[in-house]
Amino acid sequence: MKRLILWTNLLALAACARAIPPAPSGISPVSAIPGFQVPEYRPSRLRQNATADAVINDLADAAPDSRVVPSFDEDNIRWDIDVRSFADHPRVQYYLNYFQGVSRPGMELFLARGARYEPMIRRRFEAEGLPGDLGYLALIESGYSNDAVSRSQAVGMWQFMKATARGYGMRIDSWVDERRDPVKATDAAARHLHRLRDRFGSLYLAAAAYNAGAGKVSRSLGKLQWDPQAEPETAGDTVDVSDQPDSPDEEAAAGDSADVVEISIDSTDATSDAAFFRLAGNDLLRRETQDYVPKLIAAAVVAKQPERFGIAAATAEPFSYDSLVVTSTTGLDVVARLAGVSVPDIAELNPQYLRLATPPHTSSVIRVPPGTGEKVAAGYAELRPTARVHFLTHVVRGRERLTSIAARYHLPVPEIRAANPRSRTSHLKAGTRLVIPAVAVPSAMAMRAAVGPSRSTGHYRVATHRVRSGETLIGIARRYRVSLRALRRVNALPVEYTLRAGRRLRIPS
Repeated sequence: MKRLILWTNLLALAACARAIPPAPSGISPVSAIPGFQVPEYRPSRLRQNATADAVINDLADAAPDSRVVPSFDEDNIRWDIDVRSFADHPRVQYYLNYFQGVSRPGMELFLARGARYEPMIRRRFEAEGLPGDLGYLALIESGYSNDAVSRSQAVGMWQFMKATARGYGMRIDSWVDERRDPVKATDAAARHLHRLRDRFGSLYLAAAAYNAGAGKVSRSLGKLQWDPQAEPETAGDTVDVSDQPDSPDEEAAAGDSADVVEISIDSTDATSDAAFFRLAGNDLLRRETQDYVPKLIAAAVVAKQPERFGIAAATAEPFSYDSLVVTSTTGLDVVARLAGVSVPDIAELNPQYLRLATPPHTSSVIRVPPGTGEKVAAGYAELRPTARVHFLTHVVRGRERLTSIAARYHLPVPEIRAANPRSRTSHLKAGTRLVIPAVAVPSAMAMRAAVGPSRSTGHYRVATHRVRSGETLIGIARRYRVSLRALRRVNALPVEYTLRAGRRLRIPS
């Protein structure tokens, strides 16, 4: 009987062994590259605490071995970051599999969007003395989306936090968020990366610092230098580390007065870039940053030769425009009419204007489609100041105060007073009609076109919702079948806004 049980157990173990698939071996090389050998698959330390994304990536790794490798034929493709030295790294192979596997639809969308911005990014980076291929950071940061917002409230194509953006001169308020401006944000990203490259002496360490913060990378280099268990090859590196802020925001807040870390690596550029992989291999960076540079390298490889990875090459008209300088509040709908294009076309060129209008009391630049600049400027000069922005009418209710009206429309009290010079706004009476700039409601033009004027009064009606206890923005958006982004935009709500019971929200059409 015992012998029968033993044989039964052995047969079960053999069946389990046959059912377990072999570990994936990476990408099979098809081009003869000196020194290019696909390493044996080794699970990264990152997978000790596997997330849902890691499971998806594992599925991509386990897919049939029908992948291709990048071509390094330098007669056809120009690389200005060191891709060749690290193309066989396990994590680079990992993301090459991922981008051409489960992430292929997303990569196709990102490359199609990026085809418009890539020439502008390359020109700006090369003017800053940086390689143009480093611009693929925008691909892995946001997929080239100007409206991208991260969980940590980083915004725009280059995912700037508020303090870092303001440190590079970008304006952020209830009217304007220049982190969404592709031109100004790209300029700030180029200057920031230039500063980090000069500080660390390595493009890949600069990229890691862009993600994790210069202070974190500096301290990690110090631990790598003095850790007795570190790899012996690091003994030749010299690193002088001072205490630094832990994030780009803290660094920007500290300003130029912060101590500068001097990094001196006595080796070639390739070896200095390899310092990043030594940091990642010793778990001296957080998981996201450990994969940041491998993801950049893989993204650059796929973006430069998408056909080899089963992705259609994307083409688009380069990002170009004419400019119009205005000195007062101007609605983008007015400019769109003068240019003969739709409001979304103008809004796409000017994503930084949160209220679909330029801010008051300051000069602003509005981008218009190329070739329309002179026509728009001539038409704009003929407009009366009151015709440069549309207005809504607000009828004062009993015991309603100007401060509450201003809060409702997210406007300062002085701006409402300025729009109503003939009204006594200090003591409002029920039934008083106040003029409200339409830009107080970012989607006022869209609501006016969809809802239309009231037949009885001729004024424009706006659908509203009174927030009840326990309700959330996403729940309200689903109830009215509108997007969360549109709901926030209509009510000029920041992403970090806390919804309170009793508030009235405008519902976009």
